Amino acid sequence: MKNIKIGFVSLGCAKNQLDTEVMLNILADEGFEITNEEAEADVIIINTCAFINDAKQEAIDNILDVAWFKKHRHLKKIIVTGCLAERYREQIFEQMPEVDALVGVGSIKKIAEAVRLSLSGKRYSSFEDKNTSELGGGRMLTTPPYAAYLKVAEGCDNRCTYCAIPLIRGRFRSRPIEELVEEAKLLEADGCRELSLIAQDTSRYGLDLYGKYSLPELIRRICEQTSIPWIRLLYLYPDKITDELVDEIAKNDRVVKYADIPIQHINDEVLKRMNRHGDRKTIEDAIKRLRAAVPGITLRTTVIAGFPGETDAQYEELCEFIKETKFDRLGAFAYSREEDTPAYDFDGQIDEQVKQDRVDGIMALQSEISEALNKKKLRTTVKVLCEGFDGATGAYVGRSEADAPDVDGKIFFDLDKGQHLHKEGDFVSVRITDCYEYDLVGISKKG
Repeated sequence: MKNIKIGFVSLGCAKNQLDTEVMLNILADEGFEITNEEAEADVIIINTCAFINDAKQEAIDNILDVAWFKKHRHLKKIIVTGCLAERYREQIFEQMPEVDALVGVGSIKKIAEAVRLSLSGKRYSSFEDKNTSELGGGRMLTTPPYAAYLKVAEGCDNRCTYCAIPLIRGRFRSRPIEELVEEAKLLEADGCRELSLIAQDTSRYGLDLYGKYSLPELIRRICEQTSIPWIRLLYLYPDKITDELVDEIAKNDRVVKYADIPIQHINDEVLKRMNRHGDRKTIEDAIKRLRAAVPGITLRTTVIAGFPGETDAQYEELCEFIKETKFDRLGAFAYSREEDTPAYDFDGQIDEQVKQDRVDGIMALQSEISEALNKKKLRTTVKVLCEGFDGATGAYVGRSEADAPDVDGKIFFDLDKGQHLHKEGDFVSVRITDCYEYDLVGISKKG
C-alpha cells in the first residue's frame, strides 16, 4: 500500500516510546510513509498508557481528538496500541466506535498487518501472548540521536498491590546481554552520547536469564564494546541495589553519578501493604551505601501519597524522611485506584482531595529542597550535554549528568559573547550563575 501516510501519537513512559520506535521502523520497512502532520495522515496510531487514571484519561482524550480528523479531514483509520488496548480491549471496541483496530503489547510486530487489514475494511485486533512475544527489534528513533533509551527487560514480577503493570505487560523478561550490546553499538553509530538503561525494574536485570542480578555485567559489556560517554541507570529498586552495582557506579567513569530509586513510601506498615520488597531499613541502607561510595551522587525517587489506610502520622513520617534525606529529584503521585489490583479492594480508601493535598504538600517541600541544593551549585562549573538553542529564552539549553531526559530540570546557558557555536550533542563546560527551583542558568566557555 504505497502512498499511505501514517501518523503516530505516543503517550506514557520512555518504555512505551521504545515500542513506538519499533512500530515506526516496521511500518517504514513495509513502505508506508510516516508523517508528523495528523491532518495529512491516512491512518493514525495511538500508542497508549494505562498505568493510572490520569494516563487512561489522556489516552481516551487523544483518541477522541484524533477522531475529529475522521470527520473533517481524510483520515481513514484509527489504531490503538499499547497498555490501554491491552487492558481494555473489549470496552474500547464497545464504547469507542471511532477505533478501527486494537494491537496489544505482545503484538506490536503485527502493526503493518493491522494497518493493511483495517484499510481493507476489517475491524482488526491482535493480542498475542505478552509473556512469549519477541522483544527488541529495529527502531526509528523519536529521541534526538545523541540521547537514546535502551530497554533491557519487559514486564514486572514485583506485584506491588497498587500496580497494574504485571497485568498489562506480563512477567519480567530480560533481553540477552549480546542483543543489548549490539543495539547499543547501533545507537552509538547513530550518534548516541547518552544511553539510558530502562525497564520496569532495571536492577532486576538478568535474574531470569542468568540466575543473578546482571546489570553490572551488562554495563561493563556495553562499555567494552562502545565508547558512549554517558551511561544512565533508571528505575533501581532499593532491595536490588547490590554492592557490585554500587561499586560499578562508583568506579566506572562512564556511568553518570545518578540513580533513580523509586521508594514509594517510607513507613514500614504502608510498604508492607504495598507489597514493596524491603522496608525502611532497606531503603536507608541503599541510600547510605550509594552516598558513601559515590560522594555527590544525584538521587531521584518517586513516592505515592494517599495509599489506602495511610494515616496522617504515616504521611508526616514520609515528609520528615524527605526533609532529612534531601533527594535531589523527587516526583509525588496521588494513589490511583486501579481495578484488578489488590489495593482496589483495600479498606481505608482516601478522599481524592486529601490525596491531592498530600501530594501538593510533598511537592512544596521538595521545591524548597531543590532550590536550596541548586543554590549550592552557584559558581561551580558543570559538564552539560547541549540540546540545542532555545529561541524562546534566547539561550542554549542542555542537561548535566544530574538531569535525566524528560523528567528533570534543564540548564540554560550562553557563550561569554553570545556566539551561537554549540551543536546538539556537544558537551559543554558551563559555569552556573543563577538558579531556580529546578533549572539552572550559566555561561559556557568557547570551544
